[in-house]
Amino acid sequence: MDTTDRRRSTPATLRSLRIALQRLERGRDPSALRWQALLAFIDLSILAFFILGPYLRAGPSYLIIDYTIAAWIGAELLARAVAAPSARVFLKRPMTWIDVVILATLLFPDLMFNFAFLRAMRIWAIGRSPLFREGLRRIGGAHLQDVVRACLNFLVFLFMMTGFVYTTFFYGQEGVEGFVDALYFTVATVTTTGFGDITLPGTLGKLTSVVTMIIGISLFVRLAQAVVRPHKVNFPCPQCGLKRHDLDAVHCKACGHVLNIPDEGD
Repeated sequence: MDTTDRRRSTPATLRSLRIALQRLERGRDPSALRWQALLAFIDLSILAFFILGPYLRAGPSYLIIDYTIAAWIGAELLARAVAAPSARVFLKRPMTWIDVVILATLLFPDLMFNFAFLRAMRIWAIGRSPLFREGLRRIGGAHLQDVVRACLNFLVFLFMMTGFVYTTFFYGQEGVEGFVDALYFTVATVTTTGFGDITLPGTLGKLTSVVTMIIGISLFVRLAQAVVRPHKVNFPCPQCGLKRHDLDAVHCKACGHVLNIPDEGD
């Protein structure tokens, strides 16, 4: 094979690899769903490593696990860069920069705080993945999609704030006591209970409390709305594009177009 043939085959190989990665990332076939489930399990394992960090720091296994996770996240970043339609699209994704921050903290654990809790954002991404929708459909819970997604959003925020409070204010404590204190403070603040037995010191602590209360209450109200409001189906109207309709809707409320919403048996 001459030089020209090699140059032609390289873009073709890259395109094939991009298509394969995109199918694994967004596909609904069994192999793609299994791969997405594996990624979700690894994300949860990384969060568990973050929580158990104080137990592992004194042992030699800590750095081994730390750098193994760093290598995995680096490989994920490379795979998502290849699968992205362009470099601009890849750099505009929030998860790209979140993973870059996590990677930096894992590569330099002695110089930087452990921000592995940011990996909880991957759980938020799972709530918008084919794995989430297909999993709910298979267990007969497709109608609960909005409720489950609102629960995931609230739990991700709760874990993110707990992780930030833990890393910034309680990470030096032994065992899981620091994480429990951070979780207790976050829940008390989000629910505006405010017992006052645990407070965050300084200006940063006050600002953290303010942000936790404002965003936490908003997500809590959103969760309550998703639970109590009447269930609707997501079916784009062919005429005007309105997505949310009543379960027994025959005509679109916006434009009057006749709908053909499939039922559970279709």
